[in-house]
Amino acid sequence: MLNHYRMFAAYNAWANRALYEEVGKLDDDAYRRNLGAFFGSLHGTLNHLLTADRIWLKRFIGQGDAPRSLDTVLHEDFADLWAARQAEDARIVAFIGSLTEERIRADITYSPLTNPAIVTHPLGAALTHVFNHQTHHRGQCHAMLTALGGPSITLDLIYFVRTEGKEFL
Repeated sequence: MLNHYRMFAAYNAWANRALYEEVGKLDDDAYRRNLGAFFGSLHGTLNHLLTADRIWLKRFIGQGDAPRSLDTVLHEDFADLWAARQAEDARIVAFIGSLTEERIRADITYSPLTNPAIVTHPLGAALTHVFNHQTHHRGQCHAMLTALGGPSITLDLIYFVRTEGKEFL
């Protein structure tokens, strides 16, 4: 499983880079336009992804800022958001690189923001959720990007594995 999560962490950083490169070409009005996604705009959705990752990493390692709301806007400026995204992706890759198979199977306990009950389950289940969550919202961003006239970019995991992620084959 460890190699599986290392692949997901590398893929996640690669896909985020590809998405941000294209979103960065939009004008500010398009970037902030509410297109009806769960977090409204590309601006809102990309901020949500960073927010959620910070919340999860705080649960996993006990370090870093953890916003108290899933719709927190951490960065109003796109360039600042992109820089923060790259830093967070590096934190994710480093965290995954520090794991052992035993740690992945071990339980974590936390309290969700949306339902403040105590939850306990294996770390691996939460890791799978984090990467799936990123993919889900990147899909929304891709739809918004193309709706705004941007390109349809390839974000498929298998494309990553066939190109930059061959080490995970």
